[in-house]
Amino acid sequence: MTPSALRFSLPPLPPVLSFPANSGGGTPRLQILTTNLHRRLSITRAVTNAATSAFSFLKELYLDDEEIAALLLDHPELEFASPDSMRHRVFALQSLGISDLGIHRTVVRRPDILSAPELGPFLDFVCDELKGLKPSKLERLLVTTHPEFFAGITARVTLLLDHGFPREKLGHLLNFVDIRKVFCESPLRDLEEIILFLKRYGWPDLVLRRPMLLNMDLHSQLVPRVEFLVELADGDEEAATVLISKLPALLSYTVEHFRSHVEFWRSVGLTDEQLFKIAVVYPNIFSVSRERKLEPRIELLRQCDMNAEDIFKFLVKAPLFMSLSFQENLSKKLSLLVKIGYKHRTRELAWAFGATTRTSCENMQKVIELFLSYGLSCEDILAMSKKHPQVLQYNHESLEKKMEFLIEDLERDIGEILVFPAFLGYKLDDRIKRRYEIKRNVRGKGMSLNKLLSVSTERFGHNS
Repeated sequence: MTPSALRFSLPPLPPVLSFPANSGGGTPRLQILTTNLHRRLSITRAVTNAATSAFSFLKELYLDDEEIAALLLDHPELEFASPDSMRHRVFALQSLGISDLGIHRTVVRRPDILSAPELGPFLDFVCDELKGLKPSKLERLLVTTHPEFFAGITARVTLLLDHGFPREKLGHLLNFVDIRKVFCESPLRDLEEIILFLKRYGWPDLVLRRPMLLNMDLHSQLVPRVEFLVELADGDEEAATVLISKLPALLSYTVEHFRSHVEFWRSVGLTDEQLFKIAVVYPNIFSVSRERKLEPRIELLRQCDMNAEDIFKFLVKAPLFMSLSFQENLSKKLSLLVKIGYKHRTRELAWAFGATTRTSCENMQKVIELFLSYGLSCEDILAMSKKHPQVLQYNHESLEKKMEFLIEDLERDIGEILVFPAFLGYKLDDRIKRRYEIKRNVRGKGMSLNKLLSVSTERFGHNS
């Protein structure tokens, strides 16, 4: 490389005599000027001395002359690093998915990744054990973490493996946790205490499903939250474990959040035991906004003449009522129910409303249209849904196939479903067709559909 190739523009030095006079004497100003001059000379010398090694290599990383000069000035150890070793380090980063631009950013912000001896074994460990770790996550880790912590990360990951964490899921875990906090700054014993605590409630599955649990403090966050749920379960730790395993994200909520929800449900008239039963069915009950959803919807149920016991039974069967969008979902279903004949502010409307929470507005609309296309009236649909509320939540395509079989194969009148609407809830191939084929030679086509389908599998097999 020629000397001309090493030239880069430096800001011009101020004229020697142009600086203001110093009231306390000229020496401080002269020292500042001298320091600036020395710095510029050092930059030039750094570039020149590294011309055949570090400078040439850093040029390959698309750093400009000023960036290289500044790096070599602040990190003189790079001048003594072997270009081959630095090049090998870059290849290792590329093999882990970090782009050329990412490597450029990383080197500019953390130049010691090119020469730190601790990084080599760590990158090998990432390659062997942390498959699935996102390059962007690795890049942030390299930029924000001093190389001296890399050995600690390896030790903590090994601890997870020793406690049965799936090796193939390690990369996934590190993509979601605060690596610096959990695997660098916190003592190793703190991580092990969290692991031992979570083993009582479903380790490692809890962390696989909610990696951020490892970000939490054991004594100020995890323990108080679990203890609150155990208390809500009347001291039954096994029951609390079932609840937590259904939704590990519950442990993200503070004790104050849980307490606020419990107080609300107590004001509704529910006991802690009833609330816990609802939570086991639908753990997301604790994530529903109290002001925006819980309060107005409980008020709606009360307007339908439901008492606390009714509300409990309703929510066990239809917990989604509390979280579905009113504007985009519930209001449209309410309109459909009123159109087929349900009256406002009645218990019947509330129970029908609950049954529709498990289907989409579009499917419910098509179910009603299907019944009407077969000659049923709104009064028929109303009577049928009162007798068998689930009828409005069944898949419309499945219903059509069953109704075709009823009319064409069984040669029955459509009115049969008004007498026995539960017929539409049985599986067509596994139950309806199979039992019909077994019994038709004995009982003929006029057999009772209720007796054919409602009897248990054991009794049906015994009587066949």
